[in-house]
Order: sequence, then C-alpha cells, then structure tokens
Amino acid sequence: MSSTYTALIQHDGDWWIGWVKEISGVNSQAHSREELMENLQSALGEALELNCKDAEAAAMEGYEEVSLTV
Repeated sequence: MSSTYTALIQHDGDWWIGWVKEISGVNSQAHSREELMENLQSALGEALELNCKDAEAAAMEGYEEVSLTV
C-alpha cells in the first residue's frame, strides 16, 4: 500500500530540518536535502509500523480490519 504524505522542510544554517505534516512527532534533520528526505521517509515508515503494531495489540483478538478513505 502506497500513500502520499507532505513534508515541510527548510534550510537553516548548516542544517536541513523537516516534519511530516500529517503525522505528529515525525521529524528529522540532516546536512543535505537528500539525506533529510531519506530520514523523513524512514522515520515515517517506522512510525506507521509501530502505530499498526500498537493498534493490533490494543485490539487483541476478534477484531475486523476495515478500510477507511479520508
């Protein structure tokens, strides 16, 4: 499954800093724009994976997965 998210990025002195707009807490910094984008993609992937595991653990057993479109 592929989804598109929005990265807010800016160059600040020696650093590139960025945030994923749609997911709180997903942010990073790097010395290059390319490295920042790689870091943000990695951080976003990890956050989504952890959120899935947390939700499945909270639901325990007998749950139904249903697709949502926003």
